[in-house]
Amino acid sequence: MPTSCLTAEARRLDALYKLNLLDTPASEAFDRITRMAASLFKLPIAAVSLTDANRQWFKSRVGVEHTEIPRLRAPCGQVADNTDVLVIPDLHLDAFYRDSTLAENGIRYYAGAPLTTADGHCLGAMCVLGTEPRDTTPEELTALCDLAGMVMSQIELQHALGRVDAVSRLPNRQQFIDDFHDLQSDAQQGERRLAILLNLATPDQLTHAARAMKSSYLDELVSEGARWLRSQIGPKRRIYHVSTAQFMLLSPPGETLESWLPQVEARMQEAQTIARSRYVATPSAGVVPFDIHHDDALSVLRKARSAAFDAIARPNHVAVYSQVEDALYQRRFSLLNDFGTALAGSGQLRLVFQPRIDVASGACVGAEALLRWNHPTLGAIGPAEFIPIVERSGLAQAATAWVLEEALRQQQAWRAAGLARQVSVNVSAANLTEDDFAASVATALARHHLPPDCLELEITESAIMEQPAKAHATLAQIAALGVGLAIDDFGTGYSSLSYLQKMPADVVKIDQSFIRELEHDARQQALVTAMITLSQDLGHRVVAEGVESEAVLDFLRRAGCEEAQGYLFAAPLEAEAFAAYSWPMSTSALRVPKLTLSPRTTAVLPE
Repeated sequence: MPTSCLTAEARRLDALYKLNLLDTPASEAFDRITRMAASLFKLPIAAVSLTDANRQWFKSRVGVEHTEIPRLRAPCGQVADNTDVLVIPDLHLDAFYRDSTLAENGIRYYAGAPLTTADGHCLGAMCVLGTEPRDTTPEELTALCDLAGMVMSQIELQHALGRVDAVSRLPNRQQFIDDFHDLQSDAQQGERRLAILLNLATPDQLTHAARAMKSSYLDELVSEGARWLRSQIGPKRRIYHVSTAQFMLLSPPGETLESWLPQVEARMQEAQTIARSRYVATPSAGVVPFDIHHDDALSVLRKARSAAFDAIARPNHVAVYSQVEDALYQRRFSLLNDFGTALAGSGQLRLVFQPRIDVASGACVGAEALLRWNHPTLGAIGPAEFIPIVERSGLAQAATAWVLEEALRQQQAWRAAGLARQVSVNVSAANLTEDDFAASVATALARHHLPPDCLELEITESAIMEQPAKAHATLAQIAALGVGLAIDDFGTGYSSLSYLQKMPADVVKIDQSFIRELEHDARQQALVTAMITLSQDLGHRVVAEGVESEAVLDFLRRAGCEEAQGYLFAAPLEAEAFAAYSWPMSTSALRVPKLTLSPRTTAVLPE
């Protein structure tokens, strides 16, 4: 065959492959046209036949079970080659087609009209077939050509109506949903498949790229990812571009997790190498097994996306969907949504107060306000579960505002009853970047007619490190008000000494992880002693968190620690219990009887 013909065929195949029609599920939009063709010709068989390199694949078919036949000696192949109508009244009398696959299977009559793109590339044929020889009227040929035109209109319509991504030139999320519905109609009951979702980069990497690079950077990443995927799976398999930098594909029938997962892992190793060499990107892949008739398209997409995000932290960057992990994530997401309702004033939130004890005198000198949540259907939600979720969300500022307002309201009530104790409130990183946070604290104090020194704000080193300059400016404004500042969880940050000397703090709270096993660990004792000495030399009062035994308290007393907080003295108390708490000078009298202590899980101190 001349080179020019080969080039024309290559262009035709390229046009076919770009439409992403091959090996896609049956579609009612095309099946409707095929049924109309069979009805108009009063024939048992009709098909939308696409001409691939070596086969005729049926996008739609009536009266035939198989989905493809060899292209060799297939009449539709001739239609594609010549871009012209072909009618064969009797295949048995045709010298070329009498030995074809169709003739061998009892087909005697064939008529096909070309499926031609606007660029003149013939994709295949709209064809009708019969088991008896027959003639064809001009009206029938006109109708067949009209039906071929309807098929092409449907193809172009799908392409034009937002079904193909402009950058990757791949079918998009909506097309995936539609194809999944078609797959459900065509699949056998109980048939299982596997879906894989490829993340080209982590969310943080995409965010940083969007801020630092031109928009063409992301376009190049997506285009390169699409080309690589096509090269890996071949033109006969469909890939979907379901999100900015996410691609989805389904396994062929018969594949299992055991057979497919090693292939995914091997290809992901190659993807990692390419991504590191050309882009600042970390690809990850999530794999989810599913039942075609049991799961819907959006459920499969969500589960695959969940697995792909889990895969970011895996060594090979591949993860199989875990129902347990997914349930935990959905619970966290549900809790976050419900917490917004709780903040709106539904009576679900309350504060409890854990006493802070002066080590030398045994007197209660203050309390830390701790947030508690009683969910209307789930019951008590532990602070260790919901506080981290809230702090990473947009509700962090609102949560602090609620706690601050409630703590000051309670302060006002206690002071009216003659009880004056400083109350500490935890502050999140989000609060330190608020332009008016210090002003809002001042306003709240004035509203409740309280002096600034009745309040202490606790800040972790990690919260300051998110935006150090902004955080320090905010802390300086708060200190200027006369509100106390405490460095919470001291010793767990990565810049402890540096920020200890820079922060305008009055108090350093040594994290409970250093305190709980103190009596059994000489190295830990030396470390805590050094923390206490250094903090005091810099002018800070020291509080030890998590004190649970006499031996630890005795060590802290000898080390010169000023205050202690923990279950040795009391669990976090309800407001009424804290007000009724007696304040004798001996620590033994201060302890709440064991029967009144909350379970250990409620003693976790959130930031």
